[in-house]
Amino acid sequence: MENKVDHIFVNLIENAPFNIGRKKLYEGVPGNLFAFACKLSWDTGNQGFVSFVSKTKLMEHYNKTLGAVNVFDQRMVIEPKEALKLMKQYFPELK
Repeated sequence: MENKVDHIFVNLIENAPFNIGRKKLYEGVPGNLFAFACKLSWDTGNQGFVSFVSKTKLMEHYNKTLGAVNVFDQRMVIEPKEALKLMKQYFPELK
């Protein structure tokens, strides 16, 4: 993760081989990572804004699961409203 001037940029997100498919070891790892990025953004005064570059085949998935929107090419952004949802989901103490 990189703290930009006005948002947090997630450089890369990949699943470990043991955490892919139906037999994955852990649930919710990507959501948890993005919730952390949103919280970091919020805590640094950037209102929860997070951006990342998605693989084309995952763009719709990130839209549905994270509320991320495509802003250009493969760049996606999580905006404040969706950031709050993620933070409340993964950080119950914020509810």
